[in-house]
Amino acid sequence: MRNLLRAGLITVVALSSSLVAGSAQATPPGPGVKGTVISQTTIGDKDYILREITIPPGQSTGWHYHDGTLYGFVKQGTLSHFDSTCESDGVYTAGSTITEMSGSDHVHIGRNLGTTPLVLDVLYALPHGAPFSEDAPNPGCDFQ
Repeated sequence: MRNLLRAGLITVVALSSSLVAGSAQATPPGPGVKGTVISQTTIGDKDYILREITIPPGQSTGWHYHDGTLYGFVKQGTLSHFDSTCESDGVYTAGSTITEMSGSDHVHIGRNLGTTPLVLDVLYALPHGAPFSEDAPNPGCDFQ
């Protein structure tokens, strides 16, 4: 699975024709959370965007969802992932992969509960022109 994800990421990079920088989106991301677009391309009605996201220790992405599927690879640190029931739906360490499904029924938050920066490579497969994420309110969890 890891090799398949890496091959997909490499393919998107190879197909891309532009490099763009951006900032992480979510509601609200913690201080110091940043995202950098490594590569992007459009094929048909889909945008394929490869980003590197860094989340400092103790910070989070904020609550959000996506309009398309995301495929992530944890390069460094540990991602603690929570769904809208406030329950953990996975803990992903360096070398792990994660898939995030699309739609407002998949609200989630990514948190760095560790002591080192969390670095993710994320491949977005979004409808053309869609944002990286859609803001969502905290569903009632005692953490942000």
